[in-house]
Amino acid sequence: MTSRAAAVRRRGTDLAWLITGPLAFLAVICCLLIALVTEDKKDAYGEWGLGLLLLTALVAAHLPVLSFIVRRQTLSATITEIPLVLALYYLPPLTLVLVATLAALIAQLRRRLGPAKFAFNVARSAAATSLAGLVLLALPPIRGVGPGTWGILFAAVSTVTLVTLAAVVGVITLLQGWQAGLEVVRTSTVPLLAAAVNATVGLIILLALKATYWSLLLLAALAITVALVYRAYAQFLRQHRTLADIYDLTRAMTRSGQDGTLPDALLGRVRALMQAEYATLWLPAQGRHPEVLLTARIDGRGLLDFSKIPASVREQVVQQRQTVALGARLGGDRVQLAMLRAESTKDAIVVPLRSGEAVIGTLEVVNRLSDVGHFTPSDVPVLETVAAHAAVALENSRLVDRLRHDAYHDTLTKLPNRRRISAALDEAVSIRAPGEVVAVLLFDVDGLRQVNESLGHAAGDQVLAEVAVRLRDSAPSSALVGRAGGDEFLVTLRLENAEAALELAARLREEIRAEMVFDAFTLDVDTAVGVAVHPDHGSDAATLLQRVDLAAMAAKSMPGSIQLFNPALESRSLRRLGLAGDLRKALDDGALEVYFQPKVTLRDRRLVGVECLARWEHPAHGEVAPEDFVAVAEHTGQLGRLTEVVLREGLRRSRDWTHAAQPLAVAVNLSARTLTDRHFPDRVRELLAEYDVPPQRLTFEIREAGVLDGTDRPIPTLRRLRDLGVRLSVDDFGTGSSSLAYLRRLPVHEVKVDRSFVQGMATDPGDLAIVNAVVTLSQQFGLAVVAEGVESELTLELLQDIGCEIGQGFLFSRPLPYERLEAWFGAQLESEALVTPDVRRLRIVP
Repeated sequence: MTSRAAAVRRRGTDLAWLITGPLAFLAVICCLLIALVTEDKKDAYGEWGLGLLLLTALVAAHLPVLSFIVRRQTLSATITEIPLVLALYYLPPLTLVLVATLAALIAQLRRRLGPAKFAFNVARSAAATSLAGLVLLALPPIRGVGPGTWGILFAAVSTVTLVTLAAVVGVITLLQGWQAGLEVVRTSTVPLLAAAVNATVGLIILLALKATYWSLLLLAALAITVALVYRAYAQFLRQHRTLADIYDLTRAMTRSGQDGTLPDALLGRVRALMQAEYATLWLPAQGRHPEVLLTARIDGRGLLDFSKIPASVREQVVQQRQTVALGARLGGDRVQLAMLRAESTKDAIVVPLRSGEAVIGTLEVVNRLSDVGHFTPSDVPVLETVAAHAAVALENSRLVDRLRHDAYHDTLTKLPNRRRISAALDEAVSIRAPGEVVAVLLFDVDGLRQVNESLGHAAGDQVLAEVAVRLRDSAPSSALVGRAGGDEFLVTLRLENAEAALELAARLREEIRAEMVFDAFTLDVDTAVGVAVHPDHGSDAATLLQRVDLAAMAAKSMPGSIQLFNPALESRSLRRLGLAGDLRKALDDGALEVYFQPKVTLRDRRLVGVECLARWEHPAHGEVAPEDFVAVAEHTGQLGRLTEVVLREGLRRSRDWTHAAQPLAVAVNLSARTLTDRHFPDRVRELLAEYDVPPQRLTFEIREAGVLDGTDRPIPTLRRLRDLGVRLSVDDFGTGSSSLAYLRRLPVHEVKVDRSFVQGMATDPGDLAIVNAVVTLSQQFGLAVVAEGVESELTLELLQDIGCEIGQGFLFSRPLPYERLEAWFGAQLESEALVTPDVRRLRIVP
């Protein structure tokens, strides 16, 4: 017993004397009054032999036949009213008080109660019987055994019953509070009815004795029968109460298993069912669930995190998967009993919680309530039945919790998923905090597909798991880090402003970019980051997530960038969405045009081919940017039709080209997605045959990201196209992260240096060095090199100096319709005829 518990018990003992003292004083006063009003002093004490006989009967009647517990107090229903009726009839009042008090004294000594309860019970009996004696003296004298006598004796017995009830209610209210006292009053109906029945039985016995003393034989048999019936009835009540409590407990566990309050519903009811001082639930740590040790105590509010059971006893239950019962009536190991007594514990039952063959925890009850109560062997199966229901409810509760957790968390990274983040965002934006914004950061991992295809999905999962760990470790503690799906991660938190969100995004991106070392490989992982903030970019979670997606998509177009959302991104996205239906109609109606941009030799500026470029003049939106309608075509399944439209127009113009001395070679751009279509090479063969164009006049340009993706996936299609005789070119080379040496593995003929490097050659030595390296290595690999974006004479001269042979750009011509291309070509021939061999000039067609 802890010092606090001991102090509580001492305080309760002291308070009990506040009831015991007045009761004893009342008994003394009543006895003095009885002595004063008794007229015949010689007959004040009656016959002592009869008194001794009734004393024996009263002591026997004090054996409890019905017991029930209110909080810590045990209340017992006895048959003391039967001999009390006889004592009231045959004994003078003072003798009655003496005999009743001695009977209570002997009964309490047998029960070995504590001093406070012993004194209370004796004082209560003395006060009740002395008041009953005064009632007898106040009423008319008893004459015979007629109805008048019945009423007098019944009034006296009722006085004893009511005084006893009032004393019990008073002491329990004082010790346990008014709720406990009210509970005693509510449960007093059965004891009061039992007292009335007992009084009636006593009157019947009195009538029988007055008729003949031989009736004692029949009365003895009747008494034994009544006692047996009382005990059977008491057992029936206990069984009925136990079944009802188990039923209520099962229903409560079923209801609370869904909302996580199962321990609260379980322990309080188990403690009440078993009439125990403590009920404890112990569950060891399992997976993400921590260890649970919760205890319900009779006079405690809520659940406490301690147990009166030694850990060694609990370990024995788990290892042996058997119940351990310890106590005066339960027996048990002596060492364990000694350990219990050291903890001021008189008895305990520890039952394993089984799930199949495994033990998932224990259910424990400690200390049967009341000073004389003990757990019995019949209590063990009751607790085991409860434990079986509890184990099922706990497993179901954990299953529901796992399902709920899985519904809101990502399986691979264990991070919250998009649904959980959306719910958290809705909560966050509902609270306005002056001077703060709710920031949403979306990290899109670059190159994950290449990792999956080259190293396997297990390696890709490792990358995602590592990104999750770095984000979780590096993000502020107030941030919610989650996985939106695929290769996207979300971070949301409150910050001062959008600038702080961009700074955090940059810092987290650098943490992710740090070298990742796995068992057999080392990777450098980069991310594109989109940023959106509330309230500037949205007032609800759905809008913020949609706009941060747009920002991340924009960031992906510039590898490694961080993009803050702006309205232009949304308008462009909405515009693309609206273009889907219009694009289909434009393809059906032939509304798309194909323009041609010349590719010329840099030394003599002769035409060597043209790049075919689709153009779309929308009736409502005007000219639509190619990247917009190409993206729409990719996402709506119209890319194949768009590619075929451009390819057909290019082949048709190549066939119809009127300058036979200078055949028109055409180049058509291909999407990386087209390289996954195994039927595409066959379609190209059919179109070449249909337009009767030699395959060497056709070049397919594929962006570096599509052809140099670090895998061998595009190689079969590229080889089949090359086997047709078609030329292959790598477009926008230099913008990706592929090695030049990887070009040796690919069946390509040409490399086009990206315009961003070509246009910077004149001002940036780094760009000049890159272009020089690409030209030099490509020529060593036997590949032609085309420089895109030639717009100045200085750039032209630099390209000539490093040995680049072919160029394309506004310096020579913008993309032109076919009719203007012929005019441009005619102007070129005219210029060549007019100029001297030393002064060559190419007329530019704007």
